[in-house]
Amino acid sequence: MDRRKLIVTGLVALGAPNLVRAQQASDGALPSPGVQTNYPASNPPTYEQDEIVKGVSDFLGVTAESAGAAVERLFSKNGKPTAYIAGEEGSGAFVLGARYGRGLLYMKDRPPMEVFWQGPSAGWDFGGNASRVFTLCYDLQAPETIFQRFPGVEGSAYLVGGLGVNYQRANGVTLAPIRAGVGLRLGANVGYLGYSRKRHVWPF
Repeated sequence: MDRRKLIVTGLVALGAPNLVRAQQASDGALPSPGVQTNYPASNPPTYEQDEIVKGVSDFLGVTAESAGAAVERLFSKNGKPTAYIAGEEGSGAFVLGARYGRGLLYMKDRPPMEVFWQGPSAGWDFGGNASRVFTLCYDLQAPETIFQRFPGVEGSAYLVGGLGVNYQRANGVTLAPIRAGVGLRLGANVGYLGYSRKRHVWPF
């Protein structure tokens, strides 16, 4: 997977302007998604640990050792994921603000599907930032199941191998976003993210 540089400009002011700029920062080009298709709930194939380690390393631009440390802990705790999301997200906040993201949802034997996410951020998230995020999806039986609100699991955030991980959970589905660099701040705040087929400007 080719690495691309995410360029963020103008995120220097606090408050509402950051929300607009952060949303624009997550609009970088991603590969065109495949045709969206409705699939029946089933037991989808899962991803092996070495597949995810390579994906995290390539997409986030970190060493295989760093990716391996984070992924090993996730696999030991949650098992094998049925899907993952590779995307970009940005936030702009002064204590209270918003975050926006865009990416592709991958499941084996199914075409990639474009997803958007948005939600409030709260806590020590000062200023604006944008970064890549690689999200593992557990017990996601069909692509369309992603389109719901996922609250953050309080106290679930941890740092391993220079990568930050936290959990979001709803209706039996668990998401584990992995972030690096400036993206670590986005995962530090407990809130929720709503995943949708189209971008929504209002994050709440």
